[in-house]
Amino acid sequence: MPVRVELLKMGRVPDEVLEAIERGLAEAYEGLVSAFTSGRELEVPQEAYDRLRYQFNSSIILDYLRANYRPAGDKVLAITHVDLFVPRLNFVFGQAECPGRFAIISTCRLRPEFYGQPPHQALFLERCVKEAVHEIGHTLGLRHCPDRRCVMCFSNSIWDTDRKGARPCEKCMEELRRLLAR
Repeated sequence: MPVRVELLKMGRVPDEVLEAIERGLAEAYEGLVSAFTSGRELEVPQEAYDRLRYQFNSSIILDYLRANYRPAGDKVLAITHVDLFVPRLNFVFGQAECPGRFAIISTCRLRPEFYGQPPHQALFLERCVKEAVHEIGHTLGLRHCPDRRCVMCFSNSIWDTDRKGARPCEKCMEELRRLLAR
């Protein structure tokens, strides 16, 4: 039976982002993962906002979810529009418990417009899928991969995200099958 991932809106997230992520997770994990949208939505907790940085601390949001949200699936991927960071990093595209139940991604820095480029919906959705697959991979126990084409490779910039594929490499898929067989 596949691992069930609940997609949770936190803020302004278009339905087409959820639909792309739902398809992308099933394709990337070859049926080992299925995603669904429960229809539930949460506001981004204001206690996560850092007034000095004008960003939200993703660790605080994950703590909030862990303490206050009862998942409808095995895993939860929160998707938000706000800019995220963790201490010691300027920003993050997302964060997850590794392994664990909760993950979050932000669409903020995935939009070409953030970098002064014209809107490009297909590229935006592709980036959303890659980050979702990456963070859910962490919840499943996958670590960062040195293969720069693997979706589990760390993205330090949007160019890293654009360079990598939307699926785990064969080594990561082998590891995932081993982890799920336990």
